[in-house]
Amino acid sequence: MMARALAVCRVALGALFIWAAVTKLPDMAAFAQDVANYRVIPAALVPLLAAAVVGIELLAGIALLTGVMERPASALLAVLLGSFTVLLVQALLRGIDLRCGCFGSDERASWWTVVRLVMLATAIAVARGPAPERTSVTNPA
Repeated sequence: MMARALAVCRVALGALFIWAAVTKLPDMAAFAQDVANYRVIPAALVPLLAAAVVGIELLAGIALLTGVMERPASALLAVLLGSFTVLLVQALLRGIDLRCGCFGSDERASWWTVVRLVMLATAIAVARGPAPERTSVTNPA
């Protein structure tokens, strides 16, 4: 039962992060501006970091959906979500009015955005869960 629940979490998390990446791709400049608005990354590194985030979301999402390297992918997403949460909290505590940059929307960041820690917990659960059993086709002869 636990393995099935983790498989559902893995697929849901993978789909969510593929969607998150795909929604940012049409306007990477806007996402880079969202990253810059957190006011912790040097301006010269913002475009590189924005591209890296989208690339990580996309590749890790694909890994989770396909079940290839799902534990490292979910661990990487846990680090990404943890970092996002720390950056978001620091911005809110400093009174910075910003968009979170999530899912390509114009959503304003708020303390409700921080509730997305549920995704972090899911990523950690998948990363720490048992390795999926692999079946192999062998020649009985």
